Amino acid sequence: MEYRFAKGNSEQFSDLAADLVHHKVDVILTAGTAQARAIQQSTTTIPIVFAISGDPVGTGLVASLARPGGNITGLSIISPELSGKRLELLKEAAPKIARVGVLWDALVPDNALDFEATQLAARALGLKLQSLEVRGPEDLEGAFSVAVKQRLDALVVAGGYLINSHTKRILAFETRNRLPAIHQGLWFAEEGGLMAYGVNFPDLFRRSATYVDKILKGRKPGDLPVEQPTKFELIINLKTAKQIGLTIPPNLLARADKVIR
Repeated sequence: MEYRFAKGNSEQFSDLAADLVHHKVDVILTAGTAQARAIQQSTTTIPIVFAISGDPVGTGLVASLARPGGNITGLSIISPELSGKRLELLKEAAPKIARVGVLWDALVPDNALDFEATQLAARALGLKLQSLEVRGPEDLEGAFSVAVKQRLDALVVAGGYLINSHTKRILAFETRNRLPAIHQGLWFAEEGGLMAYGVNFPDLFRRSATYVDKILKGRKPGDLPVEQPTKFELIINLKTAKQIGLTIPPNLLARADKVIR
């Protein structure tokens, strides 16, 4: 087994993809739209399986969910659809919010589509959005400063390696400023964030093994439909709610898959 890890550095994606292709591996498993795209540009013959992609059709990774085409298939987390739902849940948890910041990694192709979906939801909910776009770790403090200067009432935190690898730093900012926040990564709520809503990433990786198995047995990736998640998890951290002085409505608590007390 050949293993490559870019540590979130998108500039390395193409070189690492080319290296795997050079080793003539039988199939390449990856996570993330940008990573899959880099591999796709390096080979049209080696099968590619993506364990995670926010919107593989919207970003042009596959022709359609039913028939991906080419040498690629995998699993979608339908992130644009979930982005609007996260804002709705945040508004339900903290009804008085009016100005919401969206912290997102601009180097993740799906995140631009997620932000557009969040904008649509914001208009429907009567909320004003502030984009807190980052491209590297050095941008986080600037995003935090904008959030404070704009006196934002709450945060929506998108996914991506940059965001995920600075979980503690982001959570510390939220707690310090008593900001209600909802996150794409479920572990954010488990580690101290107020809320998280999304799919179980470890489960996606387990399911991706089924694709690899089918391909190694002779199936063509382009003929294997892209799977979508069937279960979404809502996690609410009541310890954090108490810490920031927020009372979560009972009907929202009742719908949570996990409540941390």
